[in-house]
Amino acid sequence: MTVVVVGAGPAGMAAARAAARAGVRVVLVDAAARPGGQYHRQNSLSAEGEFGLPDGVEHWPDSSVWAVEPIDGGHRVHVRTGRADGPGRRGRCVDTPALVLATGAYDRALPFPGWTLPGVYTAGAAQALAKGQGVAVGERVLVAGTGPFLLPVAESLLDAGAGVLGVLEAGRPFSRWLRDPRGTLTGRGKLAELARYARVLAANGVPYRTRTTVIAAHGADRVEEVTTARLDPDWNVLAGTEQRVRADAVCAGFGFSPQLELAVAARCKLRDGFVLVDAAQATSVPGVFAAGEITGIGGAQLSAAEGEVAGTAAAMRLGVRPPMPHRALRAVRHGRRFAAALARAHPLRPGWRGRLTDDTLVCRCEEVDHRELREAVGRREASGARSLKLVSRAGLGPCQGRICGPNIADLVAGIDPTAFARRPVAVPVRLAELSEAPAPQEETE
Repeated sequence: MTVVVVGAGPAGMAAARAAARAGVRVVLVDAAARPGGQYHRQNSLSAEGEFGLPDGVEHWPDSSVWAVEPIDGGHRVHVRTGRADGPGRRGRCVDTPALVLATGAYDRALPFPGWTLPGVYTAGAAQALAKGQGVAVGERVLVAGTGPFLLPVAESLLDAGAGVLGVLEAGRPFSRWLRDPRGTLTGRGKLAELARYARVLAANGVPYRTRTTVIAAHGADRVEEVTTARLDPDWNVLAGTEQRVRADAVCAGFGFSPQLELAVAARCKLRDGFVLVDAAQATSVPGVFAAGEITGIGGAQLSAAEGEVAGTAAAMRLGVRPPMPHRALRAVRHGRRFAAALARAHPLRPGWRGRLTDDTLVCRCEEVDHRELREAVGRREASGARSLKLVSRAGLGPCQGRICGPNIADLVAGIDPTAFARRPVAVPVRLAELSEAPAPQEETE
């Protein structure tokens, strides 16, 4: 029997290692060529990989799980290996009584006028280009958004040779941390990392400004200038603080949205937009475990601890009795307190909605602008996620609401953001591939 782990970031790698250490066979499925995920993204130009996997872990790189199907005694995991638009892609499936979902999260990008111009990147995409390919996205780059992730993004851009004009934090996190002493205590282990980022920014002359953000990007064919502005506590623009700045790239990041497609397909119960798990990282579905950012956003250390617990629990479901991961269990409890404090320190505030103009696209794939979305709700009385998609087309494009879904849910009262994660096919597949029926590699008991 096999434990199947989906995702090879910090949570998935830890789960695979823990299960293999317990003596069971593991299949580790990941969309990237090398394990590591976004946090440990490896330079694809390097001949040597940074992370080894133990014996007993069979790594399936460049592979995506497009469906999870319940069967007697577990689940059948359907996988396609190879580029979605490339030749030679093949399908296979594996049956497992213990499935670990460590699928991570998407960048959260809030729309603003001009955000679809070439030169506007999500913070994660810009970091992936810098760390994975050594590509600098611009010579005059502004990093804007909220959350501590902006700091490693700026560092990666500098390492790649980009000129970083500034890091603009929309909130005022330091005052929020000071008002939350218990939360600050949970994050004291991060102070050294924070100090290192501060030194990097100072050494490169990069200013870090709070209550400031990019409210518009301008240019004919790509970003040439941006408008920045100071914000009030609810992120409304303070009149008279707008400034035009010459820039050729903007990296915007406003936190993360969990990748819930497979968890929703497996019918795992959700709470507050994340997968609900118990102390063993078990979901509400027998035989399905979850770890990492789909259970809450708390950083790589928490993800790795959750992964170790999930991998151990998954191995125990196969009948082995490994030692209890006491250290990882303590790290999970501590990490979740830090994650809660992090969410309190970097909340999304409603003022961003007021910066949208009628022609600001809210769904880039289907080119649905803010006016069309409002008309779908006001004139055509679309009140649920499904009716809103059918009436306005928002969320029906290639991304299937992965990017625009959370924003639409913020803009339209009563829309459940997790509704955009409900789809029978989790990733794009070709019609011909759907007609194939590859034999399972392994049968469950």
